[in-house]
Amino acid sequence: MTGDAALVNTAFKFNNFLVSKCLNSPLLASIADFDESKPPSVEQLDTLKEFAGIAAGASAPESLATLAFLYMCLAISAKYGDVPSVDILVWSELPTGAGLGSSAAYAVCLAAALLTACGAISCPLKEGESTARWTEEELTLINSWAFQGERVIHGNPSGVDNAVGTWGGALRYQSGKIIPLKRVPTLRILLTNTKVPRSTKVLVAGVKEKILKFPAIMNPVLDSIDAISQECQSVLEAMPANPSPEYYPVLEELFDINQHHLNVIGVGHPSLDRLCRVTASHGLHSKLTGAGGGGCGITLLRPDTSPLAVESAKRDLCACGFECWETNIGAPGVTLHSSSSLNAEVLHALSEN
Repeated sequence: MTGDAALVNTAFKFNNFLVSKCLNSPLLASIADFDESKPPSVEQLDTLKEFAGIAAGASAPESLATLAFLYMCLAISAKYGDVPSVDILVWSELPTGAGLGSSAAYAVCLAAALLTACGAISCPLKEGESTARWTEEELTLINSWAFQGERVIHGNPSGVDNAVGTWGGALRYQSGKIIPLKRVPTLRILLTNTKVPRSTKVLVAGVKEKILKFPAIMNPVLDSIDAISQECQSVLEAMPANPSPEYYPVLEELFDINQHHLNVIGVGHPSLDRLCRVTASHGLHSKLTGAGGGGCGITLLRPDTSPLAVESAKRDLCACGFECWETNIGAPGVTLHSSSSLNAEVLHALSEN
């Protein structure tokens, strides 16, 4: 990071001096051809790296966050008019590099903030409201610019992470198509980070190699994983209209079958196996999330799962060296909050900066 953008605990801060430098630097005059339908060019990113003092090939989250911010700030300014002088503080509870979409969450929030600041989209928060969301058309614009930020960070992302961050809920992703699921419930989960690093690129290459080597074996496994996804979708869409506890054993069984299949295709890891064994000893069902090979797993919590059982499972998982959070999936996407609706930890981070 440059001296103008500092990592503050779990927060990135970009101040108005960096924004002003970014918009007025002669070095960046050559970057004029911004098109949200195209990925950033190598030349554009190299110029931004030179401007920000980021070494070629740098992959630290701070460096990639700075690069995405500079690109999005310039691109949005070029298309909609200068972003006014602002201080931007990014605070996050999501660990980076764990397969949880932290970069997409960052890109979505950054896109919403920059587009709102320059007037490309409205400020939906009315007086007296604690939270508000943008219109469908505005969310589509936020998503398209967030995808550009993801392209800066990852090169060739699928777009599914920023779509979930924008619209929330649950989405079905297949063959490049993203379809929102309707009327999905909010599910309680235990999210566990094994802290085992993994490379998505290496894992994907390994799966492709297995498919090429054993097509008659691997293709049916992939078909079965697809069938599990479709069955899970049917259950999730049926739950809001008929919130019966009978759905949870079905989801738990689908979790178990899916996790076994993921081990078969080669994206499991001993740390994830241990996670599943520990939660199973408490009567809970888990599977990997993200690319696998380490990273994170999710554990489904029924509505009637006792707090004692959850705390006991968390204690045993932490004893393995893992990190756990109790959270929900199926929540709303990007939302504008009033300061009064923010929790104390976020307010403290803001007040310090």
